[in-house]
Amino acid sequence: MTINNTSEAAKAVVRRNTEEVQGGGNFEVFDELFADDFLDHTPQPGRTPDKDGARQLYKILRTAFPDFHAEIHWQLADGDRVTTYRPTTGRTGENSWAWHRRAVRFSSRP
Repeated sequence: MTINNTSEAAKAVVRRNTEEVQGGGNFEVFDELFADDFLDHTPQPGRTPDKDGARQLYKILRTAFPDFHAEIHWQLADGDRVTTYRPTTGRTGENSWAWHRRAVRFSSRP
């Protein structure tokens, strides 16, 4: 596989994770995309830096923001390393930590 093909395949994996797992809550796809020896280099506090920790975080976010949506603006890849700019939005769920439902937007400047 060429570097360009590897990069495109890696971007496709990140896109599927963003759209189908994070946005759609499809955890069967999560199990397909994440290797059993996955290592999270930026684990969240209270989460283990492995596949199970990432799954727990995604489920917590899906509960807190049931209509979570990320719009991918661009992706860059070098081999199997991918960075993605994707502002995200969501409305807090009825059973979340928020006392009322409100819209939240997460974004970083490119």
